[in-house]
Amino acid sequence: MPVAVQNVLYQRRCPDRFVVMENIITLTEVKNLARQLPLHDKVRLIEWIAPQIERDLRKVQPISRKSLRGLWRDLDLSEADIDEARREMWGNFPREDI
Repeated sequence: MPVAVQNVLYQRRCPDRFVVMENIITLTEVKNLARQLPLHDKVRLIEWIAPQIERDLRKVQPISRKSLRGLWRDLDLSEADIDEARREMWGNFPREDI
């Protein structure tokens, strides 16, 4: 499903009245239109949209991450347990079939 942008176009019919037409423009169409702009209009587009992006980014809440400190605190591992796990992992290394 394409990302769509609601676009409202205003056409001037007379000096004091506008007729509003609504249509949906996909992100691909917006990118294609932006490619057709002259360089100075591309710069103006960036100047116009950059502050909006900054405002939107300020509204986004950062993902709260759980600290990994103390992750193994409740496990009672001895050095013998660790050595046994290492022997199991590396027991058949290097293998002949590789």
